[in-house]
Amino acid sequence: MKPFVRDNLKFVLKDKKILIGITGSIAAFKACDLVRTLRECGAMVRVVLTQGAENFVTPATLETLSGYPVLSHIWNTQSPLQTGTHHIDTARWADLILVAPATAHFIAKAAHGMADDLLSTEILAFNGPLLIAPAMNPSMFQHPAVQQNILLLQSRGVTLLGPANGMSACGEEGLGRMLEPDKIILEVASCFHAPRKKELFLITLGPTRSKIDPVRYLTNRSSGLMGASLCWAASQAGYSVKAICGPTDVELPPEIERVDIETAEEMASAVFQVGTDSHVFISTAAVLDWNIKNPSQTKLKKNREAPHLEFEKNQDILSTFSERKGTHPFIVGFAAETDQPVENGLQKLREKKCDAIFVNDISKKSHGFESPFNAGWWLTNEHPPIPLEITPKPALARILLSFIEKRTTHA
Repeated sequence: MKPFVRDNLKFVLKDKKILIGITGSIAAFKACDLVRTLRECGAMVRVVLTQGAENFVTPATLETLSGYPVLSHIWNTQSPLQTGTHHIDTARWADLILVAPATAHFIAKAAHGMADDLLSTEILAFNGPLLIAPAMNPSMFQHPAVQQNILLLQSRGVTLLGPANGMSACGEEGLGRMLEPDKIILEVASCFHAPRKKELFLITLGPTRSKIDPVRYLTNRSSGLMGASLCWAASQAGYSVKAICGPTDVELPPEIERVDIETAEEMASAVFQVGTDSHVFISTAAVLDWNIKNPSQTKLKKNREAPHLEFEKNQDILSTFSERKGTHPFIVGFAAETDQPVENGLQKLREKKCDAIFVNDISKKSHGFESPFNAGWWLTNEHPPIPLEITPKPALARILLSFIEKRTTHA
């Protein structure tokens, strides 16, 4: 898992109590990565192994990864909670139960309420979110009995994660592979998001490009990390989020509607198409001010004279949106400055008619473009500038979101 994703997940998974049940599938080895990554995201993890799972992974490995004794047998008296009710102890402790991998046999037992081992007993005693990640031969997964059992579990509120399409361990291809751990962890995190709110956040992020020739383009240094952090923060807070992304490889939560664009013109079109429905518009994208008017249709050779490039000014998306905002969404701009950041930021605040602007000094190598950290000033017309010290971008995004919520809640 990329550090950026992990750092955003920490805000929802820190100190969450997660019980992972592992059943007898060859995909059990993936559960080791699940346990390790969940702990890296700040969660507390305990593991229950079925008898079949012990043929694929060892308790010693999982005890090392989880930091807790691994439980496997219903009559085992070594409960970490030492309550004397070992068969339901972990169900009382857990905030969420994840069974990964889940075999066809286990799915059948869970669907019909059987409790003949520790994991199935814990599940019957648990009242919180239950997630199941199937892993089996594709023909087994498609069997009517398995499908009926899955439908029965879903009718009771159990969440099915996958399976994925691809080559199974037996060499057959189709639906049956367990989802990869990173995707499962995103689904686990979504269970801890705040209740869904009606407000829509429209967020632009990343750079734009202007073509010079088929192999070269003009762009800027924006990584998209700040805008992506705001997307994560708003989604985890329960808001609907639409993200308009310039060329960037940053990862966003699966529930976010993402529109990928390349040019400033494409970004403007996407913003004006969906912007009128938004309650909050955050313009973090580093949009090129100028576009190359005369790009070459063939590759420019280096043995020729330097090309003469003509430029034309791009539309100012933020200013135009402010003029068209209609139902008056709350508008936040971003400004990158190399000198007099507060003075220039306040000027942009007035000129672009924003409700707020975050301005940062990009002449500092410690933060800003292409850095996991940022710092700057929160500017509004109502209050003096609020300085924000160097902070990881995921943490800064949540500070900025709190400022936005204070203004929009009382608007």
